[in-house]
Amino acid sequence: MNWRGGYDILNAAISQDGAAPSCGADFLGESGRRMHLIIDGFGGDAGMMWDTARLRAFLDEYPANLGMTRITEPEVLEYHGPNPNDNGISGFVIIAESHISVHTFPGRDYVNIDIFSCKSFDHEQALADVRSLFNLQRVKTWLLDRGLEWTDADQGAAETRRQRTILQAAVSG
Repeated sequence: MNWRGGYDILNAAISQDGAAPSCGADFLGESGRRMHLIIDGFGGDAGMMWDTARLRAFLDEYPANLGMTRITEPEVLEYHGPNPNDNGISGFVIIAESHISVHTFPGRDYVNIDIFSCKSFDHEQALADVRSLFNLQRVKTWLLDRGLEWTDADQGAAETRRQRTILQAAVSG
């Protein structure tokens, strides 16, 4: 299932030598961002929130949609505790770039999702895809830049030049 509407399975991007990408300074991409998208979703479909097969398929296939590399099989667990409002499913997958995790609480009509990557991704499309996954009516989101420290002086100088160029364009534009 391609979570942008189709049903084809995408292959994960792997380097020519077969190694998964790492999160070193050379892997940050053009934007240099390590992104952490946090989604709190409300008003979704309770049946979708209980569907372990659906969540497992999402976690299996979705990293490739983001241009990322899944390095573990998805893990999806069902939880039934003393408080029925705490019941739900949780799933996660480790990607070379970091992780994707999902926790559903159908009794509370609530899900929370983290997509954390040391590689930039289309966070607006990811939000739309997650809304569709659970038919969410309302969401609260946070997009964090993580790992803002530079790995070395060259990366710091390059980022400073990039930011200066953006500021100069904004002032003159």
